[in-house]
Amino acid sequence: MEFNYALKMVKIKFFKALLGLICVLPAVNLWAQNADHQDGVKFFTGAATVTTKGLSTFPNLTLGKPAAILDLSMGTHKLRFEPVFRFALEGKPWSFIFWWRYELVNNEKFQFKIGAHPAYSFKTITVSQNGNTKEILRAQQYFAGEVAPVFKVGKNISLGPYYIYARGLEKDIVRNSNFISFKANFSNIKLTDQYFMRLMAQAYYLKLDAPDGFYVNSTISLNRRNFPFSVSSTINKTIQSDIPGNDFLWNVNLTYSFGSIK
Repeated sequence: MEFNYALKMVKIKFFKALLGLICVLPAVNLWAQNADHQDGVKFFTGAATVTTKGLSTFPNLTLGKPAAILDLSMGTHKLRFEPVFRFALEGKPWSFIFWWRYELVNNEKFQFKIGAHPAYSFKTITVSQNGNTKEILRAQQYFAGEVAPVFKVGKNISLGPYYIYARGLEKDIVRNSNFISFKANFSNIKLTDQYFMRLMAQAYYLKLDAPDGFYVNSTISLNRRNFPFSVSSTINKTIQSDIPGNDFLWNVNLTYSFGSIK
């Protein structure tokens, strides 16, 4: 199989997934319409990030080299479509994730969201064909669901458990992924009148079929008020694990945020 043919198959799968999402959008929109018709809040926001190393809390999905990431969020107060497109800097796709998220509860003390997505993770693999060695791009398909309760313990502090289950759709990839974490978010750590920091810290348990492990992870960002660019860094450390992967990973990210809420 030639590389161009493999890339063509990736594009076909991508557009099939997009078409499926478009088809179900009217039904899902009707489901959320009653909850949103009074305030009419609509979202279209996004962030474009360049990172020194593409990281994932799932070691089997980590890219491990410079990457570009596009996060989008669109929808209403209750229902959002949040696709994520990730590429290696040389242009090869890394992963495409098509999140649907619905907000069941949101008040001063508590927020509760559920979500689901189809996803595609892309791997460059080497194969031998007719005595020749070639590289091809393979798409691995997953489907996942999440549960995300959040307790708001202060104006800029929230914490809570998080759970995601992912099912691999091919027989020769990880079939069952379970991710359970407890995380804390500090959204506005004031440095000066113009500058502030954000911090997310979490401890998590990960099980990929049989292998499992315990990890800690944190992301810290430096932001300027009313300025679209921010700088951040993510650190991931293994506590104990029999899942293959590096014991310590970190990166530096430059992010441009855009969009509006109407």
